Amino acid sequence: MKSASSSRWLLRFLSLQPLYLAIAAGVYAIFWAATGEAPSLSVTLIYSLFLGNFTTLVLENIRIPVSARESSWYWPLHLVLLLAVTAVAVTLSALVVFLVSANTQGGFKQFLVAAWKFPAVANLIFGTAFFIHQTTKCRLEERNHQLQRTIELDRAERELDTAELKQAREIQQGLLPKELPQLTEFEIAGAWEPARVVGGDYYDVIRLGKDKLGICIADVVGKGISAALLMANVQASVRAFASETASPSYVCSRINSVLCANLASGKFVTLFYGVLDASSRILQYTNAGHLRPILFGSDGSVKHIENGGALLGVFPDWKYENSTVELCPGDMLMLFTDGITEAMGPSGEEFGEERLIQVARNTGEQSVEDLKTQLLGSAQEFCNFRMRDDATLILIAASRVGPEQEQRALTTLQNNATELAGAEA
Repeated sequence: MKSASSSRWLLRFLSLQPLYLAIAAGVYAIFWAATGEAPSLSVTLIYSLFLGNFTTLVLENIRIPVSARESSWYWPLHLVLLLAVTAVAVTLSALVVFLVSANTQGGFKQFLVAAWKFPAVANLIFGTAFFIHQTTKCRLEERNHQLQRTIELDRAERELDTAELKQAREIQQGLLPKELPQLTEFEIAGAWEPARVVGGDYYDVIRLGKDKLGICIADVVGKGISAALLMANVQASVRAFASETASPSYVCSRINSVLCANLASGKFVTLFYGVLDASSRILQYTNAGHLRPILFGSDGSVKHIENGGALLGVFPDWKYENSTVELCPGDMLMLFTDGITEAMGPSGEEFGEERLIQVARNTGEQSVEDLKTQLLGSAQEFCNFRMRDDATLILIAASRVGPEQEQRALTTLQNNATELAGAEA
């Protein structure tokens, strides 16, 4: 450790000598220009090297507190120190010159009186310049330290934020259904893709009874943490009010009352909630300001299912209404958020409902799981995987073999078995 410190000191000492030699050359030139006579080169070198090294060594080892640099007595204190250092430096350097010079006449005191002025003024100028340099350097180093501390704090905060966002995403994913409940003769699939680490979209499929499911999709205004917190509130409200006997209009009204009482101004939620009854193939639903779901008929028709209600969290006295739609064998209902239709391509064009419908119609016979993946993937590819908003999708497909067809097929099979048994007898 001491060896490394000595090496650094030696390197710094050697690096400063060219500066002192340059000062000596300048002094030599000033003497020649002022007097017309060239001064003694050896004397000039002795003064320059001795004064420069001595003054630098002393001033570098004087540590004035940082707090004192902003006080009014900082510069006067420096001037007093510099005068004291200059007096000692000039006396010592003059002594060296006196000892090595062969043509000095009289005693040292007489020599010092005659020779002190120019080296003293030169050393004061050098010391002041050195002091300004040191002060500026110290301030820059202090600012660099402060900047480094700020960067380290920012990095630590970002790492903490990243960890918290990761935990928030895990919590939010935990609020979404891990496995969607299914009904006989129906196939249901859902997808959720936040634009950021966490998002404000929400979907749910809730088992309400043996033949009933509650189906919900919602879009909270905004993105990020604030939207995710509101989304969690909506999820809790849906789960609290949804039941086998609660109508969709009742559920939406209760959620609206909760949100109107708790939401900040400018916040709102769009929500579609329905109850699917497998025994009747009827979906009873209420749409609270959400995008209209698209119904793909088994005959190739495409239409929106209608029901217009107000946004949740805006009008506390709004009366929501129930509507119904029958899902015949081969029909498919698509529920989605605007993150899919508003996905923007490089040219600024949106993906849109028409493309969404086209992709769904051109996929042919495949499971809703595969179709869900293809629909979401098409929107992501369209915008080069730079979704501006959260994207959520629910598909409800009715099997092509309905209960009547199944009953007829079972009766036919039983009749065939009876005939076969009679023939064998």
